[in-house]
Amino acid sequence: MHAVWYERNGEAAEVLRYGELDTPVAGPGEVLVRLATSGINPIDVKRRRGARGQAIKDPLVIPGFDGAGVIEAAGEGVEPGRVGERVWVYEAQWQRPRGSAAELVAVPAERAVRLPDRTSFVDGACLGIPALTAHRAVFADGPVMGQTVLVTGGAGAVGAYAIQFAKLGGARVLTTVSSDQKAEIAADAGADYVFNYKAENVVQRIADLPEGGGVDRIVEVEFGGNLPQSLEILKPNGVIASYASDAVMEPKVPFYALAYKSASVRFVLVFMMPEAAKQQAVGDITRWLEAGELRHYLARRLPLAEAAAGHEAMERGVIGNLVLDIAPWS
Repeated sequence: MHAVWYERNGEAAEVLRYGELDTPVAGPGEVLVRLATSGINPIDVKRRRGARGQAIKDPLVIPGFDGAGVIEAAGEGVEPGRVGERVWVYEAQWQRPRGSAAELVAVPAERAVRLPDRTSFVDGACLGIPALTAHRAVFADGPVMGQTVLVTGGAGAVGAYAIQFAKLGGARVLTTVSSDQKAEIAADAGADYVFNYKAENVVQRIADLPEGGGVDRIVEVEFGGNLPQSLEILKPNGVIASYASDAVMEPKVPFYALAYKSASVRFVLVFMMPEAAKQQAVGDITRWLEAGELRHYLARRLPLAEAAAGHEAMERGVIGNLVLDIAPWS
C-alpha cells in the first residue's frame, strides 16, 4: 500500500517519506479500512517533532489519527456484515505506530463508525479528535440547555464544532476570535455573539450583554493564558473545560479565586475519555450528521504524497481542517 511515514523525529520536509509499505491485516476485534481521506491534527505535528515526550520509539511511524473510508475486511470476532460499510475512523494511531496517512489501516472495530450516506469522506476525516474533544468539553458536566457557553478560539477545528454542539444542546453561545475571517467562521457555526479579543475588551463586552453577563461554561483552547479573564466572567459553580494551554504550559492555579467561584476545572484529552463518553459523542454526532445539522470547515485538501505540506500548513496556523486525499473516489 502507499503510505506516508517517518523513521526519526524532525521537520516535515526532512523526515516524512512517501512510498510503499506492507499491507496491514485486521486482527481479532479489528477492521481493515481502505481509506479515502486522512485528517491532519496538531498532535500529528507535535509527535512528528518529538514534542512532549513523544520521541519515536518504533522503527517507523505512519501519522494520522482520523480518516474516512470503507471497511475492506473484518477480523475475528467482528460482524462480517460490516465489510463494505462507509466509516469514519478515530484514534487510528493511539498506542500503535501505524495511523491513517495510508491507503489501509487496521483499527479496533469500535473506532470505525458508520458514516451516513449524506456525509462525504472529506467531511468524515474532519471529525475524530476535533469533534470528540468538542463534545466532551461541552457536555461532560451535563446538559447545557438554557446555559451560556463561551467557546474560546471559535474558528478552530475544535471550536467550530463546540459552537455547533452547544447550540444543538440549547445553549446561548459566545465565542472569541482574533480576525475578521475567523469571526465569519464562528458566526456561520452559529455563535450568538462573536468577540475579537484583539480589538475588544471581551470581559466588558460579556458583562454588558443584555441577557446578563457571565458564563456557565467555558470551552477553553488556552487555559493558562486566558485564566485571569476566565475568572472574571465565570459564574459561580461554573466549569472551565480546557483541551489546550500552549502559550502558558505550566500555569499557576489561583486556588482561592477558583474556590470562591466554587468552580470546576476539567481537562480534556480525547484519548482518555471514558468509553461511555466516546460512545455518547459518537451517537450524538451520528444523529446530527444524519439530520444534516453539522458544518465542517475545510481549510485545504492535499494529496497523500504532499503530507509534508499539510504538516507545514498546520504549523503555520491554518484556519480550519486539513485533509489528505488518498483514494480517487474521495
